[in-house]
Amino acid sequence: MSLEQSGPSRRALLAAAALLPLAGCRAESPAGATKIAAGTAPTSAQEYYDRAVRLAGGDPVLQNLVRALRPGAVMPPVKAPEPLRIFDDVAVVSTGFVSATALLTSGGVILVDALGSPDEAENTLVPGLRAVGVDPSKIKYVVAAHGHSDHYGGARYLADRYGARVMMSPADWDLVAGESDAPTRDLEIADGQRLTLGDTTVVLHHTPGHTPGTVSPIFPVRWKGRRHTAMLWGGTNPPAATAEKRTYVSSVLAFAARMRQAGVDVELNNHGTCDQGLARMEELRSGVPANPFIIGHARVRRFMKVMETMLRGRIATDEEKSASAHPVALASALSAPACC
Repeated sequence: MSLEQSGPSRRALLAAAALLPLAGCRAESPAGATKIAAGTAPTSAQEYYDRAVRLAGGDPVLQNLVRALRPGAVMPPVKAPEPLRIFDDVAVVSTGFVSATALLTSGGVILVDALGSPDEAENTLVPGLRAVGVDPSKIKYVVAAHGHSDHYGGARYLADRYGARVMMSPADWDLVAGESDAPTRDLEIADGQRLTLGDTTVVLHHTPGHTPGTVSPIFPVRWKGRRHTAMLWGGTNPPAATAEKRTYVSSVLAFAARMRQAGVDVELNNHGTCDQGLARMEELRSGVPANPFIIGHARVRRFMKVMETMLRGRIATDEEKSASAHPVALASALSAPACC
């Protein structure tokens, strides 16, 4: 097993992303959807949301993402699905609200997220893994995608019971410091770090926004023996602060570039209600011939474009609320002569 850092830094990617226009970017459109002319920048939050809807078209995965990113969106309560191997070498155990994703390698298991508590780890995650033929004692690493307890809550149990090493970004280790349910600070994830276990290498990218240190991995998967490349977005709900939403947009742009370089054609999420993930698990369980998580390069890119567009709409919503809250100051600023 090894950990290393490689490739261009996130700072370099963010610098490149900053050169992109905030609005009016050319986007790939789904078949049959209204094409958006380059240079026609939205002028309101609603126009951004409408654009995202057009980009989503009739794609249920993208439609679900639009709903998840709407202002005031709340994840609906859903029944926990039965555990399932969604790829030859990937298993998902979910409470319905949040999912843990086990990457099965020749050297053991890398677990992305650990559910919300020691009780969930012991009574849901461990038996769930066993139900799909995964030995929980083989868990070598627990990668906490971000520092919220529904993602790291079971990590201490797994570390104590099986000796798993717990990994989180430095910023989110800081975020959880002092929390009673947090695991003992262990391994820090550097941006672009490569985690190799057995025959599998996972690349861990910093994608701050949902939290200051959210991490999103890219990793190989196999379906019926054929190799594909997956991404798992580490944290979906936008933060409250406008500045942090802007950071989120930069993360989306930087990660989208990483995905394109890696040839990602599989989209995963740790909250399966945000991307139709739970419904796709049931499709797969029913025996559909094609794996519904393999959505292809173009749809994966469009997924990120929909996310970017919805986030820009959320920023515009913030700005509109701020302007309406200070109409006198805004009118004064608009009437003042330009100084430069």
